[in-house]
Amino acid sequence: MLNNADARKIVSGILLPPARLLIRLHVSPDAITVLGTVAAVLTALICFPQGYFVAGTLLITFFALADLLDGTMARLSGTSGPWGNFLDATLDRIADGAIFAGFIWWALNNDNVWVGVAASLALVTGQVTSYAKARAEAVGATANVGIAERAERLIVILTAAFFTGLGVPYILPIALWIIGGLGLITVVQRIIHVRGQLRL
Repeated sequence: MLNNADARKIVSGILLPPARLLIRLHVSPDAITVLGTVAAVLTALICFPQGYFVAGTLLITFFALADLLDGTMARLSGTSGPWGNFLDATLDRIADGAIFAGFIWWALNNDNVWVGVAASLALVTGQVTSYAKARAEAVGATANVGIAERAERLIVILTAAFFTGLGVPYILPIALWIIGGLGLITVVQRIIHVRGQLRL
């Protein structure tokens, strides 16, 4: 989830002790990946539709650490490879979908059409951003460009949800519109970037 090398190094250092413990207990990195995703999905679909934004944000932030813990475990145990990367990336999309679906559900429960539209835009552009990267790599190109990648999207939306739960007005719809708009820009950036690489 973290693309910044320095941030990854700091977080990996923090995760080393629990990673070593889980390996000694014969817990596999894949199990942590799956459990973290299931927990994040359930939290998003239970807490956010009911407006429990603070609790939902704190729990999802905790479960998101599994996204880094499984990678640390895989490196320590020498099992990192294409399968783990595939599983991690696929389940990331499911977790992201659940988070934004939770906000859409909340908007429907509260007759807030514009929040629902913004959350839908954020959900779609987030998924297409990831899909564009995967398809670029499938045709021999790269698409590691854009101003709204996964880590940035999650930080913005979870921060907004937390402060919404504390009673700060308007921050959730603003954040959702920003994520959706930046996501749309990112998709266009990736299309242009790949077109430049594949132009005959």
